[in-house]
Amino acid sequence: MFWVPPDAIRFGLANDPVGTHGSRTIMLSELTALLAACSATAAPEDYRAAIIEENVLGKKTTATRKESARRLRELYGLDLDRPIYRAMRDLWDADEAARPLLALLCAAARDPILRSTGDVIVEAATAALITPQQLEVATETAFPARYNPMMLANIGRHAASSWQQSGHLEGRRPKYRSRAISRPASVAYAILLGHLCGARGDGLFTTIWARLLDAPPHVLRDQALAAARMGWIEYRSAGSVTEVSLPHLLRGVAVAA
Repeated sequence: MFWVPPDAIRFGLANDPVGTHGSRTIMLSELTALLAACSATAAPEDYRAAIIEENVLGKKTTATRKESARRLRELYGLDLDRPIYRAMRDLWDADEAARPLLALLCAAARDPILRSTGDVIVEAATAALITPQQLEVATETAFPARYNPMMLANIGRHAASSWQQSGHLEGRRPKYRSRAISRPASVAYAILLGHLCGARGDGLFTTIWARLLDAPPHVLRDQALAAARMGWIEYRSAGSVTEVSLPHLLRGVAVAA
């Protein structure tokens, strides 16, 4: 289990679980619909109005709309004052194929329950059977005696669905390990999360966030170079020296060098 450094909490990452995966997944389809309905400059109240008053998610009851608004806020922040949400929103429209991993990375940064199941996924061989029970055990190990058996079962099912939505799993029941699709936009975002957690240079390609991209290091480096060409990051590598900076994604944000 990876615990976010205390200094990174102010950027929107979290260590304290709020139980989102006890009742929801990463809600990729809902997030996609919401961001399509709202401008890139939308404020938190705009998202809430779109979900509850305009019902852009197509929910049947006001209670369900309010619950969806709450859970999406928990998972993604939905506030441009939170650097990890703003960076995800900057990259969201650039490449539709990168969206599943962008959503997964942001949700994992904000939901430690989902993050606690990450090792089960990334350490599994391609085509390996992955069960909700494995994810339950990972959650119980990270947060001993915090959740009752019913809640753990809910977490296991919802986390498995989240990993399927991100491309790490396939199949309805049972689910098997597949490979997510890494893209330059998702690499840029993983680098940002690693940077906010204190990684620098070559270390940015070995963080938990880089591992979740499901691609070998040479592919990540090629995609980092492509991300640099798009202006999302600055990336230079010569011999054993790697330099990465994020003047665009972290504009106006003070981060220790």
